[in-house]
Amino acid sequence: MAARTKLSKSMTVAQFENGYWYATEIKQFARAIGIPAASKLRKDELEKAIKLFLQTKRVAIPTRRTLSKSGIRDFEKGLSLTLPVVNYTSNRETKDFIVREAKKLVPGLKRKSGARYRLNRWREEQLIKGVRITYEDLMKEYITLNQTEERFARIPSGRYINFLSDFLSSENGATRDQALEAWRELKNLDAPKNYHAWKQHRKR
Repeated sequence: MAARTKLSKSMTVAQFENGYWYATEIKQFARAIGIPAASKLRKDELEKAIKLFLQTKRVAIPTRRTLSKSGIRDFEKGLSLTLPVVNYTSNRETKDFIVREAKKLVPGLKRKSGARYRLNRWREEQLIKGVRITYEDLMKEYITLNQTEERFARIPSGRYINFLSDFLSSENGATRDQALEAWRELKNLDAPKNYHAWKQHRKR
């Protein structure tokens, strides 16, 4: 397998997907090709916009969520369960409030990996659809997510985490250091960023 290519306007979608790009690289490239509000988009949103550009040469904002916010932030008003979610801030005060209120209803509630990420996406979806939600709604959804027994669907943009999980569960007796070394090897190859691709590379 060849070493990964560099970000360029002429690369293919496959070459882009086979690379591993840091957030700073992604943002810089997105600005270079003219994606609006690149600095305010998440990495997965930027990747979506870049793939659209590489495929169609069309520039578009990949989300309908509000990217520019003004006015008083919710936590500055004083967080309460009845407070409508209008200008959400993902800071320690807000996170602690949701967890604290959730544990009042469910003492000993354990945090499930990936629950917070999905709570943020759920919140965005409700606001995009014009659904009025309060911090009580956020708290209840947080409880539901943490009490879900089945595994969450994988996050496509979480290739690093997915790789480490697959490596450690598939390589008998493997250590985290070995998994990290394998990841460093894989991310510099022009290949899909998953355990199967790494395994195929090693067989060669």
